[in-house]
Amino acid sequence: MMFKTIRIITIFTLLPILGLTQTTKVLFIGNSYTGVNNLPQLTFEVAISTGDTLIIDSHTPGGQRLMNHAGSVQANAKIASDNWDYVVLQAQSQEPSWPIQQVQTEVYTYAKILCDTIRANNSCTRPVFYMTWGRENGDASNCANWPPVCTYTGMDSLLNERYQTMGADNDAYVSPVGAVWHYIRDTYPQIDLYAADGSHPSLMGSYVAACTFYTVFLQKDPTFIIYEPAIDPLFAENIRKAVKVIVYDSLLNWNIGKFKPVADFSFTKSNSQFTITCTNSSTYATDYLWNFGDGDTSSLENPVHTYTTMGVFSIVLESYSCGEMATKLDTVAFVMGVNELLSSKSKVYPNPSTGWVNIETPSTISVTKVLVLNAQGKLVLNSSTTTGVDLSILPNGVYWIKIQTKSSGFIIKSVIKE
Repeated sequence: MMFKTIRIITIFTLLPILGLTQTTKVLFIGNSYTGVNNLPQLTFEVAISTGDTLIIDSHTPGGQRLMNHAGSVQANAKIASDNWDYVVLQAQSQEPSWPIQQVQTEVYTYAKILCDTIRANNSCTRPVFYMTWGRENGDASNCANWPPVCTYTGMDSLLNERYQTMGADNDAYVSPVGAVWHYIRDTYPQIDLYAADGSHPSLMGSYVAACTFYTVFLQKDPTFIIYEPAIDPLFAENIRKAVKVIVYDSLLNWNIGKFKPVADFSFTKSNSQFTITCTNSSTYATDYLWNFGDGDTSSLENPVHTYTTMGVFSIVLESYSCGEMATKLDTVAFVMGVNELLSSKSKVYPNPSTGWVNIETPSTISVTKVLVLNAQGKLVLNSSTTTGVDLSILPNGVYWIKIQTKSSGFIIKSVIKE
């Protein structure tokens, strides 16, 4: 089955409840498990009911395996046809549950090839593996030669494990439809998720998948979904509750949000040359912007910077990936009187902060005064305590906290007020 639709509808009455709406481009690559009941269309309708829009396409010929899709002219053309936000990959329903040696050569290999193809087309597209479910009474056709799949539980546990492995190995999201099915089978056994063959999804089973994909794509609470196909409203409500428990309440379990950039760095300094050498340890980032606090910037991954005057400078690293950004701030001092060892062993937190900032110093020193300086080094606040400072009255920005000690010089720490 091949399906394509492009529609844009907004339901304004829901915007105050759900916040900003989103338009997301999704390609489904799979087989009859995706094609039956037109899962892409169901997912589209689910999103529309919350005020969001999916631009969707699909390639779902029956019985296809990941190796078939990896070598398919049609599947590769679909991947290359747009800059997708997500490309869903669904294996043939049995193949991830086969013996591990066979899975490694016949499934994992082609999962990687497909993910590489997806990222070659657009490095920011996120592959999503469609975790399917164990057959209602196990896999009778393979039971004699591979006993672990003789029961639903045995087959389902292998599918869960192998799909999570594919997600972890390929920095991909996992859409845990099979895990939601397992929860529903245990919690709401009156909901019949299977078609008559005990393998394919019923309409309720496909609704489970649609609500799961909605939650994966948009990271929104599925209990706000109001679209219901021709199924019992109570069953539909319980399905949405199940998706919230398994997916929305545990997004990181399925890698969702895991791959956002994290900014981090360290530096060494040369006091004689007023020079710092930066070591970038950011993760999931591809581009960088450094601000050295003296007006100079750099987009190098590991820059070396020389200051022309003495002073205390805030070093800010912004790490970027696919439109998302993370920030890390630290301070370097080229001034007389700063105790660098104590500065490195002291903490100010939370950082960034909207108001109160705790100050933590080694127990061996006595703090006598806490001052707050703005980015230009001007005194803006004299704290009444030595264990913290309240920044709530200050404008947003970067500040230096100068911690005066009784006999060990002073400590300089930087903090962002937001």
